[in-house]
Amino acid sequence: MRLVVARCQVDYSGRLTAHLPMATRLIVVKSDGSVLIHADGGSYKPLNWMSPPCTLRESDHEGVVTWTVSASKSDDRLRIILEEVLHDSAHELGVDPGLQKDGVEKHLQELLAEHTDALGDSVTLVRREYMTAIGPVDLFCKDAVGSVAVEIKRRGEIDGVEQLTRYLELMNRDPLLRPVRGIFAAQEIKPQARTLAEDRGIECVVVDYDKLRGIDDSSLRLF
Repeated sequence: MRLVVARCQVDYSGRLTAHLPMATRLIVVKSDGSVLIHADGGSYKPLNWMSPPCTLRESDHEGVVTWTVSASKSDDRLRIILEEVLHDSAHELGVDPGLQKDGVEKHLQELLAEHTDALGDSVTLVRREYMTAIGPVDLFCKDAVGSVAVEIKRRGEIDGVEQLTRYLELMNRDPLLRPVRGIFAAQEIKPQARTLAEDRGIECVVVDYDKLRGIDDSSLRLF
């Protein structure tokens, strides 16, 4: 990755035209070929950019350095005139392992296993990852009536309801387990998934992840 801090003027032409007058900005040239122009404000979005695949040509005419960034599959072009370069450095970042999101299903499962009261007053944990012939149920619990199979998703969609339905059909064939009811737990449940779940007698529970983690402490609120 190349980082250039410079006083520059930027002109974009192609599907539309855009002009950035002379000012100090950060230019990022990434190894995939993309070029991004950033200001010190304006949040995380670049003021202008060129997505790969593209090519960058640098020219120097009478001391005026110009970068021309051309898209490979269109007529889009970014023209950058560098009046004064304040910083120019290159850095090898290597292969990125990717974003690891907090609050994924594994963490939700761990938290709900510790706080089964979030699923209902009488729900108690029997075991996590209860294995069936078609895969593991996230949480196998008991309540005042019988067994409870809990399927946990970050975002509850129809596929998750179908998955829990298959578990319930199989588990209710076992006389040692039945009756087994289902709970579909997620941070967000899509309306179509909720409709399907309720039609099949499956309870939907929206999980407050921050509250489970203890972040949302009502004693710290002003109101």
